[in-house]
Amino acid sequence: MAARTRLDASILATLPVAIDAMGGDAAPAVAIEGARLAQERGLAVTLVGVPELVGDHEGLELFACSEVIGMADDPAQGVRRKKDSSLVRAAELVRDGKASAMVSAGNTGATMASALLRMGRLPGVIRPAIATPLPRPGSKPCVMLDAGANTECTPAMLVQFAQMGSAFARHRYGLSEPTVALLSIGEESSKGTPLVKETHALLASGALGINFVGNIEGRDLLPSPVDVVVTDGFTGNVALKTLEGSLKFIMGKLLEIFTSDEEAQAAAAVLLPKLMPLAGELDPEGAGGAMLLGLNGVCVISHGSSTGRAIENATAVGYEMASTGVVEAIAEALSIGLPEGDSPLSA
Repeated sequence: MAARTRLDASILATLPVAIDAMGGDAAPAVAIEGARLAQERGLAVTLVGVPELVGDHEGLELFACSEVIGMADDPAQGVRRKKDSSLVRAAELVRDGKASAMVSAGNTGATMASALLRMGRLPGVIRPAIATPLPRPGSKPCVMLDAGANTECTPAMLVQFAQMGSAFARHRYGLSEPTVALLSIGEESSKGTPLVKETHALLASGALGINFVGNIEGRDLLPSPVDVVVTDGFTGNVALKTLEGSLKFIMGKLLEIFTSDEEAQAAAAVLLPKLMPLAGELDPEGAGGAMLLGLNGVCVISHGSSTGRAIENATAVGYEMASTGVVEAIAEALSIGLPEGDSPLSA
């Protein structure tokens, strides 16, 4: 299937963001709240959902569909069988030039499948990847990819992840020459799986326009010393969920200690004002979601437990990335390849 023609960023800036009203643990209430907050922020939005399930959508524009792909549904089968689902219709709105981007907190696999099958990939992209921002208090976030789209990867895929992640970091966070590293079990180039070692050799060739600085270990992810961390989707997802669980545990224990007795409460009155800014920077709600890179369109994937604030922020990210031409920036980055004899794509 031929790639669709991309709309100019100035045109995309006039289009609404399509929000999947049926996606998320607390749908549709959270999607409606997030859409309303985004609209109050000055962003144009369109909810996509089943009218009788959405109910009162507070005067927000609603694109009606008749089906829902649930969290327990098989992603690929759900997309193929439920062609009038909120996810498929949201992706089609982007494809057809009626929305600038799509946002969903629903079934992650189905969101990816809908976006991939309806929007298509950028030329030459092997597999799209999920780019997740990792907080770096006092600095711009680090981008980690892949965070779960591809559990099995090849060196060629990881090379493209590095290119896409670097372009994304430049475009979203204004980093002129983002540093890129591979996630491994040691900093030495001899450490890691065959996949990591082969990818390291390709990235270290210096022929890709990437500021590759070598390997980093899992203990370095918070805060990351580099701007982009590249890994396969299985490792990336495990690392991300480990970080999320650890942060949730630590914050929960701190709150438990601070409320344990009068002495602790007195200490909390002094410490909490100093800790709250840090907690805000570590809160994933501020990022809103992760972008699926490598598509011929913008798709932002939010956590299933997202609040209205998270949906609002994800909508802002989707609009910003679409209206400032991130897809074109990624396509340009992918046009730089290794010499033919060394290219992992020439095998």
